[in-house]
Amino acid sequence: MLEKMKVLVQAKDTCVLATVSDDKPHCSLMAYVADDTCHEIYMVTHKNTKKYRNLMENPYVSLLIDSRDENMGPRRFKAKALTVNGVFEKIEDQGERDFACARLLKRHPHLKEFALDPDAEMLRILVTSFLLLDGLTDSYFETVT
Repeated sequence: MLEKMKVLVQAKDTCVLATVSDDKPHCSLMAYVADDTCHEIYMVTHKNTKKYRNLMENPYVSLLIDSRDENMGPRRFKAKALTVNGVFEKIEDQGERDFACARLLKRHPHLKEFALDPDAEMLRILVTSFLLLDGLTDSYFETVT
C-alpha cells in the first residue's frame, strides 16, 4: 500500500499545507515536488507569510494530496485523499537549497521568479506518515522511517 501512496504523491504537484500557531490552524494551497523516495517534500514560500511564521513556531505539518480533479463525474466517490504528516526542516546548506529549488522548478517552471526572490525560502518537509482514504470507506496508514 505504501507504494500506492507514493504513486499519488509523485503523480500530483499541488497540496494543501496545514500549519498551526498556538491553537489556530492555517491552510495554504501549495505547489510541491517530492524526492524519489517520497520521504522529503519541497515547497517555496516567502519569509513574510503566515505559514512561514507558523512553521518557525511549530514545525509539525499536515499536507492533503487528492485525486478529486480527475474528472470523475458521478464516480467522485472513488476519489483518493492522502494525508501526509511531517516536520518542517529549514534547509541551511546552500547546496541542498539549490538542489531543492532546481527540483521544484523542474516540475513548476512558472515559479522561477517567485522562488529566486531574495525573500523566498525553500521548505523541506520530512514525511513521518501517510494516511490514504481510498474511496469513501477504505483507509490505510503507513509510518515512514
